[in-house]
This record gives sequence, C-alpha cells and structure tokens, in this order.
Amino acid sequence: MHDVPDRLSPALEQVVTRYAEMVRGVGRRHGLSESDIDELLQDVRVRLWRAQSDSAGVSAVTASYVYRAAANAALDLIRRRRRKRESVRDLRRASQETLLPESPGPHEAVEDGELAERVMQAVQKLSESRRLVVRMHLSGLSREEIARTLGWTEGKTRNLLYRGLGDLRALLAADGIGPETIG
Repeated sequence: MHDVPDRLSPALEQVVTRYAEMVRGVGRRHGLSESDIDELLQDVRVRLWRAQSDSAGVSAVTASYVYRAAANAALDLIRRRRRKRESVRDLRRASQETLLPESPGPHEAVEDGELAERVMQAVQKLSESRRLVVRMHLSGLSREEIARTLGWTEGKTRNLLYRGLGDLRALLAADGIGPETIG
C-alpha cells in the first residue's frame, strides 16, 4: 500500500498544520469535545496519508478536500460512538445483574465525563505510535481495521496496541484509576 510514510511525514504535517483550525471548526460544529477534536485531527491525518501516494500529492490537497475529509471523519466518529453506546445499552438490557442504572443521572454523567477526560489525558502521554493505535481502539476499531487503515501488519499493530494499553493501565493506576474505581 504505502511503503514509505517517512517521506510523506513532513508534507503531511504541513498540510495538517495549515488546516488544523478548519478541522477544529468542523469538529466544534459537530459538537465534538476537545479530546474528540484531537482524535478528529489524527483521523484526518490518517485519511490524507492513505489517500496520497507521495509528498507532492499531499502538498497539493485543497482546503475543500481537507474539509470534506474532516466532515466525514467527524460523522464516522459520531457513528462509532453511537454504535458503542447502543451495544452497551443492549448488554445492560440483556444482563440480569445491571451494575449501572439504565439511564444515568446527572451525577453519573459528570463522573463518566470526568473519567473519559482523565483517560484521554493519559492517552496523550503515550508514545506517538502507541497513542495512535490506542485511540483508534478506544474509538471502536478492531485490531484488523487499525492494521488495514494504517497499512501495518497485524503483528505490529497487535504489539503496539497491547503495549500501549499496558502503558495506559500503568498511567491510569498511577493517577488512582483502576478497575475498582470504575463502575
């Protein structure tokens, strides 16, 4: 697929930097949080990388192309989150022993939001390659989808994901967040 992303990196970073505010605006218009907007920027970066075969192609992308990529990425992110919420609701309904209320009250919603923010702060501390696969995993992509999207082998993706999740667990534990504090 794309064998030499290193030659694309400088051109890709220039394009992402040039259009970052526009991408952030797209995210805000879709009601995304700041951590979601960071994820949106990363997704746009991956989409541009996958769509262009060389640095000249990346440098030549237009604002409208980046805008469309950002809008599609934002909608995909929203859809993945919606599917994830729906599957959690389905699991809750199917379970005889529901640990969490079916419809969380304001207190639980605030706690969930704060927890999500602390998790995203910890994700930001991961190395770039591990952060990328962990974010994609947390967005609901399977290991195979991540490998296919990034053009990596399944083994490389699995290794970076498991190491990244291990690092994330350690960072969260150091922050006082563990299985016993969630739920």
